[in-house]
Amino acid sequence: MPATDFQDATSSPSSFGFSILSRRREQVHSMESTHGATSQEIELEAFQRHVAERFQDLAAADADELLSIPWIRKLLDAFLCCQEEFRVIVFNNKSHLIRPPMDRYISEFFERSVKALDVCNAVRDGIEQIRQWQKQLEIVLCALRNQRSIGEGQFRRSKKALIDLAIGMLDEKESNNTLAQRNRSFGRNNAQKEQKSFSHFRSLSWSVSRSWSAARQLQAISSNLVAPKANETISTNGLNVAVFTMNYVLLFVIWALVAAIPCQDRGLQIHFYATRQFSWAGPILSLHERIVEESKKRDRRNASGLLKEIHEIEKCARHMTELTDSVQFPLTEEKEREVKRRVEEVEQVYEAIKDGLDPLERQVREVFHRIVRSRTEGLDSVGTSK
Repeated sequence: MPATDFQDATSSPSSFGFSILSRRREQVHSMESTHGATSQEIELEAFQRHVAERFQDLAAADADELLSIPWIRKLLDAFLCCQEEFRVIVFNNKSHLIRPPMDRYISEFFERSVKALDVCNAVRDGIEQIRQWQKQLEIVLCALRNQRSIGEGQFRRSKKALIDLAIGMLDEKESNNTLAQRNRSFGRNNAQKEQKSFSHFRSLSWSVSRSWSAARQLQAISSNLVAPKANETISTNGLNVAVFTMNYVLLFVIWALVAAIPCQDRGLQIHFYATRQFSWAGPILSLHERIVEESKKRDRRNASGLLKEIHEIEKCARHMTELTDSVQFPLTEEKEREVKRRVEEVEQVYEAIKDGLDPLERQVREVFHRIVRSRTEGLDSVGTSK
């Protein structure tokens, strides 16, 4: 559903956000409450504001930056900051989390967090897949870069690497069409085919089950994620709004990772809904709409991932393949200049991936461990409060 559909959303008993917190604060002040209650209101409203600011910054990215490795890393940084701030809120309010309805809200959040861990594992394997494609680009560079004269031998080596790269990326695209096709690709009867493609890299490194589906996991995370009821928001002093916000941040970040990085049975058909009374809803819904629109572009449909660098790999590999298919020896000066220009394109993509993949993988690992640690601490805090 487009972000514009939410622009004129009106208040309803089930969709109160920032305004409810403000109303509750006014009630607290009118009752001359203690300093502790006022501090809680300030803490919760600051959390909402910080989430909104972080995603407004992410939404300000232009078309060239969106879905690039640097942008994904920025997104993960935002998640880690939100997660840390939410962890503090859980710790400071642990005595309130064992009371209905907060016990249900926090329990459902921890369950969604567990489901996100499998996605992190799948994303890390997707990063490894990109790393294999990077190795083929490196072979092309070794064959054609900084050569005094380029002969048929260098072109044959380059062409073989480009063919292997094309097969690997095509295998990834086709295996995203249906989960059943992917499961068959892991069968023993296809061992010979796997040696000719990059499927064997997946079978050696895959850390989720063969029947696992990123699309189904996203559906599970988004299931029953509804805005908190107004009366519950008032009775919990806005704590349920903080949990709902962190649920939404978790869902969007995991969805964006699946959109960008090759994953088993990718699927982006998740409905995002939050009224614009939530200060962070506007930028998140805007980003969702932009990413969905990107996935609908002709040259991005059925892509193995929407990561900008994957698209750049495909483009430069296609250009180099067309070039190697058209060369005749000896090379003319004009053709040599074209070769050098195409090699420079490959080098730019290669360097971007080389510099970005390792830090990105470390961040995904950090997200995984932070989710585990926060869940453990949260459950311990709730347990000790009983």
